[in-house]
Amino acid sequence: MNKTLSSENHSIPLNDGNKIPLIGLGTYGDPRTTPKGTAYESVKLAIDVGYRHFDGALVYFNEHEVGRAIREKIADGTVKREDIFYCGKLWSTFHPPELVRPALEKTLKTLGLDYVDLYIIEFPAAFKPGDDFYPKDENGKYIYHDTDLCATWEALEACKDAGLTKSLGLSNFNRRQIELILKKPGLKHRPVSNQIECHPYFTQPKLLNYCRENDIVVVGYSPLGTSRDASWVNLKCPPLLEDEVLVSIGKKYNKNSAQVALRFNVQRGVVVIPKSFSPKRIKENFQIFDFSLTDEEMRAIEGLNKNIRFVELLMWSDHPEYPFHDEY
Repeated sequence: MNKTLSSENHSIPLNDGNKIPLIGLGTYGDPRTTPKGTAYESVKLAIDVGYRHFDGALVYFNEHEVGRAIREKIADGTVKREDIFYCGKLWSTFHPPELVRPALEKTLKTLGLDYVDLYIIEFPAAFKPGDDFYPKDENGKYIYHDTDLCATWEALEACKDAGLTKSLGLSNFNRRQIELILKKPGLKHRPVSNQIECHPYFTQPKLLNYCRENDIVVVGYSPLGTSRDASWVNLKCPPLLEDEVLVSIGKKYNKNSAQVALRFNVQRGVVVIPKSFSPKRIKENFQIFDFSLTDEEMRAIEGLNKNIRFVELLMWSDHPEYPFHDEY
């Protein structure tokens, strides 16, 4: 990984000829507790700070705010559309091929943009199509749908051909599921990325290596650990940012543990999308281009790996395409 990254120039190539900035702003916030306008203000500030990559999704219920912030920053001349990299996601209730394009068109309409830069399958397991993103039966059990990932992928390829997205990718796919796409007869567009949980306590060496061999960029979500929401997060793991190794390396560079954790991934070619709605942290998280870690420090951080997944999504573990039963 080249160490000459800068806050102005930190994009790396994708296998389809496009590029992706190594740091983006994650925009997920619990729609029930996040005040209206928070995502809008955060994205505007982030663009002023220098962020050019934004990671969002229809199911975050705030794409209208994210899109409005981007459009206003284009209108006031701060950025051009081609400076911005937006990643949107196909949710699990839209896997049937005939629903793929309408889902992407809904995201574009909500954002107020003509195209997204990257559109990814958010989770490999399909749910029952319909208006409810989290369909359940009368006993409170999730209602699943037969998944045909290859058919979904073909519908995505048509979206790229139509110019609705520049690139196509995956999220939460394990090796077997990625291979399914890569070996699909008549594959037209290869996935450029796989968005997975990735941080010093969960470094993903095997999946990372497999993706590298196949020229797929890894985008690391929860790069600082994650929220402590017990309904979907494994709380057995101690908070990552209190780790003594990260704290002590940070002291040497006058950085905090979060900046060290982000730099670690960026330096090994993993894109990071830390979510923050705090102006102070949005600024701090971007300040990772004025120092670099030594090989020894990189190895020390790699050694922190506990193989512990924060985001287990156990409520869907009985789905045939639940991705985390496999080793990687």
